[in-house]
Amino acid sequence: MKKIDNLCVLIGPTAIGKTSISLELADLINAEIISADSMQIYKYMDIGSAKIKEHEMEGIPHHLIDIIYPDEEYTVADYKNQAKKLIRDINRRGKIPLVVGGTGLYVNSLVYDLDFTRVKASEEIRNRLQALGDKYGNEYLHSKLTKIDSISANKINIEDRRRIIRAIEIYEVTGRKMSEQNMNFRKETNDYNISMIGLNTDRKKLYERINYRVDKMVGEGLIDEVNMLLEMGYDKNLPSMQGIGYKEVIMYLEGIISLDEAVNIIKKGTRNYAKRQLTWFKRDNRIKWIYTDDFDNANELLISIARQIEIL
Repeated sequence: MKKIDNLCVLIGPTAIGKTSISLELADLINAEIISADSMQIYKYMDIGSAKIKEHEMEGIPHHLIDIIYPDEEYTVADYKNQAKKLIRDINRRGKIPLVVGGTGLYVNSLVYDLDFTRVKASEEIRNRLQALGDKYGNEYLHSKLTKIDSISANKINIEDRRRIIRAIEIYEVTGRKMSEQNMNFRKETNDYNISMIGLNTDRKKLYERINYRVDKMVGEGLIDEVNMLLEMGYDKNLPSMQGIGYKEVIMYLEGIISLDEAVNIIKKGTRNYAKRQLTWFKRDNRIKWIYTDDFDNANELLISIARQIEIL
């Protein structure tokens, strides 16, 4: 079957500068940007997610930002369905859809044939596991998953109760591990003509950028943002409030740790997240990696990226 839709993907670790580069690239190749960031989907969560401001968009249309409230559920399947419709629409209007972000599952939902509807949900199992989590904590559920499927457990943060429960649910419904399910239905999609560009840099420089960005977030009002969310009634245990930067500030506001401790934990957590992102994306051989250190200025970098985009 002929591929009729083009798709360009720009990925890389957090804080490498994807946002600014994507704006210039979108202008150059006549693209619209589709965010692939699992925190930027939430309204009100702006500073901690490093969300682009409207006046910074330079007239470039941005999609899948600020689409749900912090207490609403949003699955990878939801992202895939909405993004696919946008990709089709953008192509029909003669422009290029440019997916930009670092959430691996979001990106993979588009560039692989992942069938997220294969295993149906069981409310009975979910309610039982939720009750166990409420009684004994996330550690209990994560330990349970480790005994069932250690590979999935290693990939799922202990604070992400929703994904822990889903992994256990898949095992109880099918008798097979979620990690095995993923291996069996992960194959490259034939839906699009795809160009995938990955940005990387010297690790020391990346960590310096991360540290600077965290300090900047605090200076711009991250503490006030988290306090506002709590005052609006959003529970601290929501998946959205467990994002890096938010859960640490909550601990500070509760008097559990000092502000300096919170900032240092955020920096360390973000650095570890960046390492996981690179490990995740380096498994895809279609990605053409560009090292930002190799260029003297942003214009040279931009030209190099554009030259690597085969669909142009």
